Amino acid sequence: MEVREAVASDVEACGRIMHSAFRGIAEAQGFPPDIPSDEMGSGLAAILIASPTVYAYVGEQDGRVVGSNFVFEGDAIRTVGPLSVEPTLQGGRIGRRLMETMVERTRGALGVRFCADAFNRGSVPMYAALGFEVKEPLLLMRGTCASPPMAGYAVRPFVAGDLDPCGLVCHRVHGVQRTSELRDAAQAFKPHVVERDGRITGYLTAAAFWQLNHGVAETDADMCALISGASAASDEPVSFLLPIRQASLFRWCLAEGLRIVKPMLLMGTGFYQEPAGAWFPSVFY
Repeated sequence: MEVREAVASDVEACGRIMHSAFRGIAEAQGFPPDIPSDEMGSGLAAILIASPTVYAYVGEQDGRVVGSNFVFEGDAIRTVGPLSVEPTLQGGRIGRRLMETMVERTRGALGVRFCADAFNRGSVPMYAALGFEVKEPLLLMRGTCASPPMAGYAVRPFVAGDLDPCGLVCHRVHGVQRTSELRDAAQAFKPHVVERDGRITGYLTAAAFWQLNHGVAETDADMCALISGASAASDEPVSFLLPIRQASLFRWCLAEGLRIVKPMLLMGTGFYQEPAGAWFPSVFY
């Protein structure tokens, strides 16, 4: 198999493989697919291949694309995914070869992170063998908050001038900023910020699209206000990956009527600061 950088003409093949690969693995375990159609997969592949901050690459056999992976390089922590392999070829070494290419690409980075399905008995052992460690157990949560927006907090759409204050909140929580990912999210989604006493105390990037939705807040109360405010402003259910060691936040989600969709894992290597506040990762971290 040849590994090469992806180009625009690979979009359709990458999208089809993403859809079929994730659908097969999820449905075999009774979970809904992350990418429910070829069209959604192609749309995601087109965005990632065109992004100047993403290194997109494919595996090719006999002139045919058989897998793909993506490395987000805009922030200090490199993030990875989605990794997908043609279903008829899974179980060989294609996925491992694509991950080995990523490991070489990210050598010297401050850290590397991504999220994986906890029920995928094929990929999780491979990631562990490549040196990645489980950092957090996650539950994908989805629903519409039962309560109205919380008094004492202002939740509003993100604007360009919010980038630096949001970066500071993220740095306080994680020890690093994710301003590149936030800036990119603002081009395709509608990030929200929460204000308390006239200052920004948290943000989330894509309330209804968990794959690209990450959020940070100074306190659990700030995060609850942020989620409930974004829920009230959205025509679709909110969805996000909740690190369930945040017990009080988990209980609040359940009380608000959010439901558990599936379990996932946050995996990584390199720098990892124990988060100092409320947070949830995107599918990348």
